Amino acid sequence: MSRERPRRSDDALSGARAVIDLDALAHNLRKIRTLAPNARIMAVVKADGYGHGALRVAQALVGADALGVARVAEGMALRRAGINKPIVVLEGFSSSEELAEVRAHRLESVLHHPSQMEMLEHAPVGEAISTWLKLDTGMHRLGFPPAAYGEMMTRLADCAAVAAPVRLITHLASADEQDNPQTLKQLECFQAISAQHPGELSIANSAGILAWPQAHADWLRPGIMLYGVSPFADSTGGEYGLRPVMDFSTRLIAINRLSKGDAVGYGGRWICPENMAVGVAAVGYGDGYPRHAVSGTPVLVNGARVPLVGRVSMDMISLDLRTQATARVGDPVLLWGRELPVEEVARAAHTIPYELTCKLTNRVERIERSMVNASRQDAPLR
Repeated sequence: MSRERPRRSDDALSGARAVIDLDALAHNLRKIRTLAPNARIMAVVKADGYGHGALRVAQALVGADALGVARVAEGMALRRAGINKPIVVLEGFSSSEELAEVRAHRLESVLHHPSQMEMLEHAPVGEAISTWLKLDTGMHRLGFPPAAYGEMMTRLADCAAVAAPVRLITHLASADEQDNPQTLKQLECFQAISAQHPGELSIANSAGILAWPQAHADWLRPGIMLYGVSPFADSTGGEYGLRPVMDFSTRLIAINRLSKGDAVGYGGRWICPENMAVGVAAVGYGDGYPRHAVSGTPVLVNGARVPLVGRVSMDMISLDLRTQATARVGDPVLLWGRELPVEEVARAAHTIPYELTCKLTNRVERIERSMVNASRQDAPLR
């Protein structure tokens, strides 16, 4: 076995990094506006902005009307960092202590369970909070049954801790399956209740925005599509005019000349079919690259596709370089991004792109890119 000498300096041999393209983020928000120009947008930045960084995403989405987070702590962190835009906690509060934080940080809360209503009714005198009443129209996860709508609206109107008006919200369970009749059933259920509701309505997630225009209502709640990723299993964000916000990349740190019959990686599951070059790239499941990506999963080396071979390990992956005779140590390896859709990698790993972007670890260096604000272009983020 022989090894290649590096082409680049040692500085180029750092580990995996994620370049976050803020211009692409702004582009995607504008694209959503064109799909429903009369609706307002609650940009969902939960789970650390789907792995892109909640604060930097919130700062970049100046055109959004509100931000959506899953938990009270996420909203508190944005407020403490100086974000003044309306912030909606989609899971709401789960204790009197969290209710107090919702008030103190001027957060808005989704109300989905009787225990929350009871906490509001027994809350000490203080500032009233904006509330979104969630109906369970068929997801059967969070929300009040439609039959409880009248009682809940009466209790909310009588509760001094609740600011008027109350908005109505639901969540679509199968909007990403465009031939699934469940979505139409949910929309019919929600329409029957909302006909009695004097306030604003919110239904559509990313899949609802793209595939179900009748779900647009007053407020959209885009999540994954903001980041340039399709919510559908059989397509990519680019097919809908979206631009990937994350480029996840690394470098080659070794190239080995192996012989026919040599086994590669843990367990020796992949066998060299001929004498060949196998590259090693500095990324693994310790960075968030999917451990279950199979041999054949594409990556780009110097912009050209090559297949992953063998098992993904904690810190490294191996690559078949038979089509890249000029590759050298230090050459760039794109794992997903503008030239390689994350949706394609997710399919090879038998998962969804949401999981891939959310699972990037703290070991991955984040680099912010924005051509609009040149002073921030390619600036490392700590």
